[in-house]
Parts: sequence; structure tokens; C-alpha cells
Amino acid sequence: MPTITRVEIFQVDLPAKVARSDAIQAFKKQETPMVRIWTDDGAEGTGYSYTIGTGGSAVIAMIRDYMAPWLIGRDAAMVEEIWKGLFFYTHANSVGATVSLALSAIDTALWDLRCKRAGAPLHVIAGGAQERIPIYNTEGGWLNFTVQELIDHALEAREAGFRGFKVKVGQPHVAEDGSRLGAVRNALGADFEIMVDANQCFNLSEAIRRAKRFEEFDLAWFEEPMPAEDIDGHVRLSRSTSMPIAIGESLYHPSHFREYLQRGGCSIVQVDVARIGGITPWLKTAHLAESFNMQVCPHYLMELHVGLCAAVPNAAWVEFIPQLDAATESKIKIVDGYAVPSSEVGLGIAWDWKAIERMRTGYAVVE
Repeated sequence: MPTITRVEIFQVDLPAKVARSDAIQAFKKQETPMVRIWTDDGAEGTGYSYTIGTGGSAVIAMIRDYMAPWLIGRDAAMVEEIWKGLFFYTHANSVGATVSLALSAIDTALWDLRCKRAGAPLHVIAGGAQERIPIYNTEGGWLNFTVQELIDHALEAREAGFRGFKVKVGQPHVAEDGSRLGAVRNALGADFEIMVDANQCFNLSEAIRRAKRFEEFDLAWFEEPMPAEDIDGHVRLSRSTSMPIAIGESLYHPSHFREYLQRGGCSIVQVDVARIGGITPWLKTAHLAESFNMQVCPHYLMELHVGLCAAVPNAAWVEFIPQLDAATESKIKIVDGYAVPSSEVGLGIAWDWKAIERMRTGYAVVE
């Protein structure tokens, strides 16, 4: 029984590697709440989550003041029990982003411990379903880029071996989005996958209008066309278009995905390991999607998602947005346009602890 004896909590801020703007926000930095958990036999596991520039201190406070003290003396091997216990311990704040992001930092640390004790990598311990996953590039498709920049970035992505390219949409008029997409499609040709992402910016009527315009470009999916809480709108949109509708990065519990799937509000599941609350609920959501014969194409956090996607049979894509480089000594392995899960024991992330110690803020220890 490996008993939890010590929890370290801190935050690392990582500036965006390129200028990133979408239809609703600018991504200037990633706030990265991190947790290190030790057990009485000297084992250690590291976990993390993220915010897009705001709210990280709230996540740190939730872990430091409430979750970490609750963990002390618990059996680290009882991952499901801990997840559910913490969820109900903080239930006055659940379901919500702050609790989910805090849970994720702890849950990923416990899975790191679990994999290290088993002497195997994450993708094997979590399921062992695939050896590689196709990877697409989002880093070159932000809304702030000009049409020529989009074309250049798309061609660079194809030349680099990526198998898809995501373009942000949400320009003031549908004609502008159509012109940008048309230029990228013409440059890439018909046999290269293009995805689009609206970041929840449209209302129902405009989403239907844009979907009709976008259909001619044979897109892999139309991502987050409307606010995530508008399930009825997504159902109506899905019925009105031939394009796959992708949702998930803004959902915070598996039950929310269940409702979308039951009602036909999407056809691509983009569950985010940080926002869903960690690896434990991520796997539940992926298997739920499998029961509906739907693909999982998770949002962001490629360093964790490559292992998780390889763990389940219905994962179809990994998203390339490099953000952890300044805090790690390892890089995601890409071969012939496929992301390959790490064979290292644990989560497969080699943290650069010297760099992290220079950058970390809000450091606290609970024992």
C-alpha cells in the first residue's frame, strides 16, 4: 500500500511559441499548474494541467488548500477511489473548470506513479490499442495569419510530413472564411485533410450558414461551431450539414459527452485530458465514444494525448501544438506523419527540472 506522504504544488508559465489568436481570444501564455506526489516508499509521480492565460492561480489554490491535504495518507494505487473522493469533496465547485483542471493535475500524477510501479509506458497500462496515431498541425492555422501566411504554413506542414492542417475560422463575414479556406484547399489539393475550428463564436443561424459554405471544401470536421452549452443548437446543426461536427474541449465531465452522443449533437469527440479532469475520466469518455462508433480526436496537450490515443482503438488524430518545450527535455516523436507514443516508463514526459525551478511560481508543499 503506497501511502501518499508529500504533495508539491506550483505553476509554470510558458509563453506561446507563435502569435495565436482565434475567434474569441488570444493565446499569449499557457499557465501550467503542476503537482508532484510522493509515497512512503520514495516513489514520485508528476502531473499537470493548463489554462490559456487566466485562472491558473485558482487551480493552484484549489489543490493547495483543499485537495492536497485530503490526499495525505491515502493509498496512491487507488486511483479511481481518489478521483471520485476528490470530486465529491469539492462538489460545491463541481462540475467546473477549476475543479476539473485541479483533478487532472493530481490524476495524471497518480497515473505516472501507476505506470512507474508497473514498469510500463502510459499507452500500454491504459489499454495498448495502437502503435501510432496520425498527427495534424494547428500551429500554422491561427486566425491572425494572412491568407498567404496560411498557405505557406499549410504547405510547410505537408512538407514536414503532417497528415492534416487546421484552419481557424470566425472572420466577420462568411465570404472571408470561404476565401481563406478556398486558398488553402487549392494549395494543398484534394487529398490532404483540412479541419476548421470556430472556437464557439457562432450562433445557430450563422453556424448553419457557415457550414453550408464550408461543405464544398471537403473538411475533416467543423470544430466548436457554437458555445458548448448549446446542445440543442449542435443537434440542429448536425442534422443540417454533411460535415462532421466536433466538440469536447469545453466539456468538463463524461456525462456531458453522454448527452451530446445520445442526442446526436456531434460526430467527433475532442475530449481534453486536462479539462475533463484527468486520465481516469478521459478513458471513460473515449470508451463511451467507442460505444457510439465515434472517433476521438482530442484537443491540445499532445504530450499526454499521444499515449492516451494509442491506448484506445477509436482515437484518430493527435493535434500538434508544441508548448511544453521550455519545460521538458523530451519531444514528441513523429514518424511519417504519425505520432508515436513514448516507450519510457510513466507518462513519457522527461521534465527539465532545472528549467522548471527557474520558472515556477506559487510553490507550496503539503505533508
